Amino acid sequence: MPAKGEPTEPRPLRPLPDLLGAARRGGFHAEVGFQIDPERSGRGTCTVTGKVERRHLNINGVVHGGVYATILDTAMGASVVTLLAEGETTATTSLYVEFLRAAREGDTLTARGEVLRRGRHIAFAEGDLIGADGRRLSQAHGTWYIWSSEAPMAPPKTRRRSA
Repeated sequence: MPAKGEPTEPRPLRPLPDLLGAARRGGFHAEVGFQIDPERSGRGTCTVTGKVERRHLNINGVVHGGVYATILDTAMGASVVTLLAEGETTATTSLYVEFLRAAREGDTLTARGEVLRRGRHIAFAEGDLIGADGRRLSQAHGTWYIWSSEAPMAPPKTRRRSA
């Protein structure tokens, strides 16, 4: 049980203030072989690239859907991070991915995420995953929750038991 005053839910660590710093820090996207491209990213946008390796394939010999979701979530989430103020942090709350075409081993993937709207506590983003030939392989949209480190977390709701 958390001590008094500690959050009852986990919160992400405060992201680094710039994408170049985040790219150096790594994370899950780096573990699966993708890199944030700070040169092709900016305020409200982020580009992530990577080359398809054997480990990214499913049993049918094409890229696993989780790889598409990972690279798109990284690009869109990082695009939200570029709009955060000091003391704010964010986490994905929903992610919807549409799979249009299959990628294969050796292909280069490029995901571009863009914030459509950033509100006080919610950001909406969309992303496209493009193959080396310029064709769209996948598209996605999602929402990210934004909170300040100073904002108190709501206490967990208790469920009423019926008799």
